[in-house]
Amino acid sequence: MVGKPKGESKETYEALLDAAEQTFAERGVTRTTLNDVAVSAGMTRGAVYWHFKDKGALVEALCDRVFLPMETMLNEITAAPQDDPIAALRSMMLEMLTQTATNPRQKAVFDILFHHCEKNDEMAFFANEKEKRVECLGKLERIVRIAVEQGKLPAETDTFLAMQAINGYLIGLIYEWLVDPEAYRLEEAAAPMIDIFLAGLLARPPLKRA
Repeated sequence: MVGKPKGESKETYEALLDAAEQTFAERGVTRTTLNDVAVSAGMTRGAVYWHFKDKGALVEALCDRVFLPMETMLNEITAAPQDDPIAALRSMMLEMLTQTATNPRQKAVFDILFHHCEKNDEMAFFANEKEKRVECLGKLERIVRIAVEQGKLPAETDTFLAMQAINGYLIGLIYEWLVDPEAYRLEEAAAPMIDIFLAGLLARPPLKRA
């Protein structure tokens, strides 16, 4: 995670992130230079390098600004799923889709990552994100395991495949919705679309092979 400065320096830092968000969305990450970000922010390139060592660090900071608060929120939702793991799972999925639909920054960053960013050597920070992803998916699988322990899912449920399906469903919904956000209101469709998925998971969960 990139450290955040304080005071006037923090204002500059936030302004640069705002400029990066806009410039990346317009030009794509690969075609955007740090000088482009500086010009968009009305600053010098030196101001960018004062806060970010390279473009990868800038993208990482942009992601942290959006996703760290979301991770905290989701951690609270999934912290104690024992009472009703399926309800906890639903709340987590609903929060993720609703925030994407109603939080302009989260929507913009997802759109940049999915549609305007290439995973090349310049974006080496993606390799560091793997550990965070594994941790997040582990929390999802833990909820599924608790549902199995409580008998809400069969004992032979393949919790790993269930977790992968949950993650793939959410990411797929967000990816496709961002292609044409005007097609429907995701914040209104989120609940019924999640219920469709969970109904299928409860009715026909993936089972471990003998």
